[in-house]
Amino acid sequence: MYENTFPNKRFKHTLSFLQDHVSKTQTILDLGVVNLFSKIMQQQGYTVSNTKGEDLDADTSTIEQSNAEVVTAFEIFEHLLSPFTVLKAIKADKLVASVPLKLWFSPAYRSSTDMLDRHYHEFEDWQFDWLLEKAGWEIKTRAKWTNPTKKIGIRPILRWFTPRYYIIYAERI
Repeated sequence: MYENTFPNKRFKHTLSFLQDHVSKTQTILDLGVVNLFSKIMQQQGYTVSNTKGEDLDADTSTIEQSNAEVVTAFEIFEHLLSPFTVLKAIKADKLVASVPLKLWFSPAYRSSTDMLDRHYHEFEDWQFDWLLEKAGWEIKTRAKWTNPTKKIGIRPILRWFTPRYYIIYAERI
């Protein structure tokens, strides 16, 4: 079912959370271009469309024009300068979103080769909750999980018990 090994745990948790909160009869707009997880959602029977790769900080027209019943945003808000603008532009009444949590023992992710593959925000859970609340969303349920690695060192040990990912299901207020 999963094409590679790195994100398997994250994908399993995300899919399980999605299945608990979104019916396969509901249409989904997944923020971001078509990706491995949007393909997994389709393989599981969900009707999914994606944004087209536009800069969502500057152009929310695809979001505004969508008639999807649910918006999903899996590890995308940390790349935006203004996730508030995107959250306000969503017309759907339901949102499932995940973000990597800020880790006190690890600096924010910054690709040295890809200018777009950087984290402008790495949230603490309360910060993401507050952002959602300010943008008009009420969190109905949430979950966290760790992302252990098989490397040796202090940080890899800390990753075994420090949550790395945070996911929410929210409804428009």
